[in-house]
Amino acid sequence: MSSAPERSRSVSPAEGAADRIRAGILAGDFAPGQRLIESELCERYGCSRGAVRAALVDLEHEGLVERIANRGARVRAVGVEEAVAITEVRMVLEGLCAAKAAERVTEVQVAELRDIGRRMREAVAHGEVVVYSGLNTLLHDRLREIGRQPVASDLLANLLARNVRRQFKLALRPGRPQVSLPQHLAIIDAICARDPAAADRAAREHVADVIVAMREMDG
Repeated sequence: MSSAPERSRSVSPAEGAADRIRAGILAGDFAPGQRLIESELCERYGCSRGAVRAALVDLEHEGLVERIANRGARVRAVGVEEAVAITEVRMVLEGLCAAKAAERVTEVQVAELRDIGRRMREAVAHGEVVVYSGLNTLLHDRLREIGRQPVASDLLANLLARNVRRQFKLALRPGRPQVSLPQHLAIIDAICARDPAAADRAAREHVADVIVAMREMDG
């Protein structure tokens, strides 16, 4: 699961407020369905009322927030069917990014990916679920960086943000690391072999299994 991309330019007050509120939502500081009260957000993040209001509009467009007439804004809850639909789109984009990474990976990056795979195996062997979850996020982030497909990366960041709580819940599900580890290793192997078709296929198969697990978790 990815954080918001860093900007090289200066940001407006509204963008700064959106970044802070988004980070709070992704970190679980606000629960699904929780009201987002402008005055409280201003005090919490040191932003003006106008910046917070504009930020909430931006976050509504991203699908993280919903605004209800006469009731203000709240964190948008994502149901299982919408989560599956989001993940189906993610499956295509993850496959594209993996294929691009296989085309563009350098020897230094091959060594880095192999090291991430080694650390993932060790985390599973020692039952370190949170460590494994962090390495999972690191791997997917690095694949997008190596693939250098900025449009796909931006779309994935938005999709992951909208589904981050469900993804985190799934990552901590007992037995999930043992299932996803060989899938991640297959992605790494295909990219390190510089085989775009195999990388695309491995990434899609991994995300397809995520969809199955989501349905089982909510079943």
